[in-house]
Amino acid sequence: TSGQATVAGFNVISQPEKVRSSIGLAGQFAAVDDFLTGRETLEMVGSLYHLSKKETKKRADELLERLSLVDAADRTARTYSGGMRRRLDIGASLIGQPRILFLDEPTTGLDPRTRAEVWDIIRGLVKNGSTILLTTQYLDEADALASSIAVIDRGSLVAQGTSSELKNSLGRDVIEVTVADRDQSKVSAILAKIIGEQPKVDELTGHLQIPAKAGSKTLLAAASALEEHKVTVEEIALHRPSLDDVFLSVTGHKTDPTKEKR
Repeated sequence: TSGQATVAGFNVISQPEKVRSSIGLAGQFAAVDDFLTGRETLEMVGSLYHLSKKETKKRADELLERLSLVDAADRTARTYSGGMRRRLDIGASLIGQPRILFLDEPTTGLDPRTRAEVWDIIRGLVKNGSTILLTTQYLDEADALASSIAVIDRGSLVAQGTSSELKNSLGRDVIEVTVADRDQSKVSAILAKIIGEQPKVDELTGHLQIPAKAGSKTLLAAASALEEHKVTVEEIALHRPSLDDVFLSVTGHKTDPTKEKR
């Protein structure tokens, strides 16, 4: 309702054609025609970008190679797997060599292997100089791929920074200790002397949790005290906050990839 917006330096209201020529988009669901081959799909999009036939063919061949679709290039898209359709869709968004690429939840519904392949494609694009705006509800994906993260909740920007900055903002590393149920009370008393407060118990896992105010030093002190009291520890580990913890802290609720985007 007010203000202005620019993309790649172009005003979205007064210079819409220049904006469109500068960007590429791969939506949440692969938008490919079942009855076109992979090559035909890329060449059709090239024509929409007003590329010459020679340039379109060159770009299509490059992208088919880059996206490992050469062997399927002349098959119709209806014969493609979900991962192949997603790769073709990303290829279509790249045919015009956009300066900025918008990816809307690019790995939704993909199996782990295909998801990793898409991650590699995204990393390669960034390495080659593309600017990518990625929307995702998979916070491990944001953690792995994004150089800068913005958390949006109900239409408002509630946090922004690098992954490390967002995690550090919580200011709490945690040590988790797993022991036999019969030893929990004893271990709680030992750990309470170290940190000056009673450990918390994770209701889901049963792990004892204590704040690691001094990081690894607190971990070593806890391990040493438990060994001194001859406690059999099944597992002890130092955990940094995750982006899930950040999201929960700044929004007050957990992210759920199965629900409507927030």
